[in-house]
Amino acid sequence: MSCRRSVCELRFRSSRLQFGALSKQPRAWLTNRRQSISTQEKPRHETHRSLLGEAKATGDGRGDDTAASGGRRVTISGLVRSVRKQKRVAFAHIQDGTTYAPIQAILDPQLAANITNGAYVELSGRWERSQGKGQAYELQVEQVNSIGESSADENPIQKQSMAADYLRSIPHLRIRTPFQSVLARVRSHLIRGTGDFFDSLSPPAVQVQPPLITSSDCEGAGEVFTLSPQSYNDRAESKISSPPSSCANEAAAEGVKQPRQFFREPKYLTVSSQLHLEAWSAELGNVWTLSPTFRAEESDTSRHLAEFYMLEAEFRGTDGLASVTHIAEQLIRSLTLSLAHHPTGSELLSLHADRKHRPSDAESPNLEDRWSRLTGDPFLLDGLALEHERWLVDNLGRGRPVIVTDYPKAQKPFYMLPSRLDTAQTATATGTDTVACFDILLPHGYAEVCGGSLPYPYLQPGESLGSLQWYADLRRFGSSPHGGFGLGFDRLLAYLSGAASVRDVVGFPRYWGRADC
Repeated sequence: MSCRRSVCELRFRSSRLQFGALSKQPRAWLTNRRQSISTQEKPRHETHRSLLGEAKATGDGRGDDTAASGGRRVTISGLVRSVRKQKRVAFAHIQDGTTYAPIQAILDPQLAANITNGAYVELSGRWERSQGKGQAYELQVEQVNSIGESSADENPIQKQSMAADYLRSIPHLRIRTPFQSVLARVRSHLIRGTGDFFDSLSPPAVQVQPPLITSSDCEGAGEVFTLSPQSYNDRAESKISSPPSSCANEAAAEGVKQPRQFFREPKYLTVSSQLHLEAWSAELGNVWTLSPTFRAEESDTSRHLAEFYMLEAEFRGTDGLASVTHIAEQLIRSLTLSLAHHPTGSELLSLHADRKHRPSDAESPNLEDRWSRLTGDPFLLDGLALEHERWLVDNLGRGRPVIVTDYPKAQKPFYMLPSRLDTAQTATATGTDTVACFDILLPHGYAEVCGGSLPYPYLQPGESLGSLQWYADLRRFGSSPHGGFGLGFDRLLAYLSGAASVRDVVGFPRYWGRADC
C-alpha cells in the first residue's frame, strides 16, 4: 500500500506521548492470574490482544515457568496469513483481527496438512515462550478444531504487495489485508472518541439520527441522487396515480404525463443533515450525528467519494462563529490525542516503521499551538482551488491545519448569516459581502476537512423559502441564534493514517464509475 508521509508520525512522535509505556498496561481481568492451569482444563478462547497484554504484564517470563502467559492452554481462531511446512514441523501465522501482528502457531505437519494461505482455522494448544526470533510467545498447537478451506492458488489476496487499484476492485477481500484491518480498528476508536468528546461538552450534545431521504439539496449544488423505485423505472411514463402533493404544479393537476413519484414529489439521498439538525437543536440544544452522506459528483480524485460519512453538529444559543470554530478545532485535536494514547496509534506507526524518513521531534507540531486563521477576501469570487488551499497550509500554517473564515456571500448557500451580523465578529470582518462561515484545511494535500457556519435565525423580509416550508417554520416558531459544522470523517481518517486516497480508508468505497459489491 503506497502511503504519503504519514501524518500520524508528525502528530504522534511528540516527546509527551510515550507509546511504550501505554502498551504495557495490563488488562484488569488478567491481574493475579499466575497459578498453574491444569492440563485437564478446557482451553479458553483468547484473542491476540489479550494474550499480548498478559505477556507484557508478566514480563518475559524468564525463570518463572508458572507465569500467567507461559504454558496456559488456549484456543485462538482467525485467518491464515501464511503457512510454511517442513518435514518435522509447520509454522502458520494466524490473524485473529485484534492486532496488527499475527500469532505464530507451531504445528505437527500432519495437523497442518489441510491448512493453506487464506483459510480460516481454530486452533487449541499451549501459549509458550518462543524459542525463535520475531515474537516473544507462540502457540504450540495440540488440536485443529476446524478449518474453513481456501484455495491458495486462486485466492486474490496474496502475501506479496498488491496495487491499490487492484485491491479496490475486491473490497470484500481487501478488508483482510493488514492495513485495512488496522484502519477498521482506528475508525472504531475514533467513533468512540467522538461520542466521548460531545459528552464532555457543557451542556453535552445529544446524538440524533437524521433521515437519509430528503426533499432538498441544502448545499445548493444540485449534485444529488434522485430516488425512484426500480418498478417505476421499468414502466413508461404515466399519469400521476398518487394523490397530488401540496407542491403539485398546474401541469400535474391537469394530468400532463410526468414520471411517477413514490413520495408524491421528487426525493433525494441526503447531501447534508444540517437542516434536520437545526430542527432537533431547537428542542434539544446541542446535537450531533455521524451518518452517511451522498454526493453525485463526477470527481475522479483521491479526495472524493459518492458515499461517505459526515460528522455534523449544531449548537443552540451560540455566541458567534468563533465559538463554533473552537469546538471543531478541539474535536480534531481531541481525536488525534486519543488515537495517540491508544494501541491502534502504535499499530499505525508500526505500518510505517520501514519508511526511510521518520520526522524528528523538532518537526512534530505542538498540538497546544493555536491554528492559523485567515479571513476571506470578498472579491475572491472564484473561491479557493485545491492549489490555493495547499499553498495556505504550507506557507501560512507551516505544515499545520489552517482555518479560513468569512467567505464571499456569492459562494455559499442562502441560509448563511452575513459576517456583519455576527455579534461576536472581530475587527477583521470584511463587511456585508461575506458570510459567517469557516473551513479547516489539512496539510499534505487532504485540503478541506471541516466547514461550518452561522445560519439566519429568522426569515428575511419577504422570504418564503419556496418548497422548504418546514425549514421556514423553524424560523417562524421560536428560533434562536445557532451554528454548526460538518466534518468529513473519512477524509480525517485518511489524514491521520497517512493513506494516499480516501478510497483506501472506506471498506466498500463508492465513487464515480465504481460501486463494487
